[in-house]
Amino acid sequence: MKLIFQKDILLNAINIVLKAVPGKTTMPILECILIDAEGSDIRLTANDMELGIETRVMGIIEEHGKIALDAKLFSEIIRKLPNSNVTIETQANFNTSIVCEKSKFNILGKDGDEFSYLPYIEREQYIRLSQFTLKDVIRQTIFSISPNDSNKMMTGELFEVDGNELRVVSLDGHRISIRKIELNETYENAKVIVPGKTLTEISKILSGDNSKEVLIFFHDNHILFEFDDTIVVSRLIEGEYFRINQMLSSDYETKVTLNKREFLDCIDRATLLIRESDKKPIIISIGEDTMRLKLTSMMGSMNEDIDIQKNGKDIMIGFNPRFLIDALRVIDDEEISIYLVNPKAPCFIKDAEESYIYLILPVNFSSAV
Repeated sequence: MKLIFQKDILLNAINIVLKAVPGKTTMPILECILIDAEGSDIRLTANDMELGIETRVMGIIEEHGKIALDAKLFSEIIRKLPNSNVTIETQANFNTSIVCEKSKFNILGKDGDEFSYLPYIEREQYIRLSQFTLKDVIRQTIFSISPNDSNKMMTGELFEVDGNELRVVSLDGHRISIRKIELNETYENAKVIVPGKTLTEISKILSGDNSKEVLIFFHDNHILFEFDDTIVVSRLIEGEYFRINQMLSSDYETKVTLNKREFLDCIDRATLLIRESDKKPIIISIGEDTMRLKLTSMMGSMNEDIDIQKNGKDIMIGFNPRFLIDALRVIDDEEISIYLVNPKAPCFIKDAEESYIYLILPVNFSSAV
């Protein structure tokens, strides 16, 4: 095999597939990136058996072939080469030379036939949306998946297709994030749980261009994302997702409308008094035209008032400030509405169309008042 690339084009492709190289594995071949130039084009592939990424890279094929190279070593070599043409050539026993200007590396590769290719996914049931939309939906929900896998369902996000609507849901036991997207076409219904790791890595690869599309294919135990010159295949999380609709309610005793940026900045300032290990709540007292925020910690105390529009009863309620900040940061609206029932019931931050819903459970604040 003998291939010639532009350094920056090759490095970009390597950085895409690196996201599917496992940190630790008992199978050394999975620590490699496969370079496959046996056909008419050149493809790089990485696969940790849960998440696989394949991308097509532009280059010149002088001799066809394939080789698996240690991903960490290969990526670091290419990264530190001069910004010029790179020639990769394999000899007998999988010895591989990487040449760029006056630099020449010789490294030992592995037999490309031993590499685990991505599973075949039938491209029948699918949806189509823009890269911008998918990237934005992930940004607006991924923060509320669970960081540990004590409950596997909470480490993923529900993707539910109903006609021309896509609903994406995540939760971690303390909060729920929901985004609804209107699709341009009507599709076959689907309901799958996509690992959070997959969505995080896809979000890093997506350009976010509103004029570029993503095709998402659903098939048995896998999901496939196809965009630009890249394919991402992931195993799905098996099982029945939580009954989200039973957790949602349109009832409320208090509705507050206020400026999102002012509310976010106020909570952000309050967290200056909280160490990372502290679990101090922020206390919110809602009166006629004013919301008072109060936080007390070992470092001091803070009080601030915000002008609001209120319908319903006065209420005092406590929240983990980080949960409020996470939700507020991803809402693009200038003005938001918060719906509350009582100090022990969850609050809802949502728009009139319910294109986004953020449910946040309150915390006990009796010791902090």
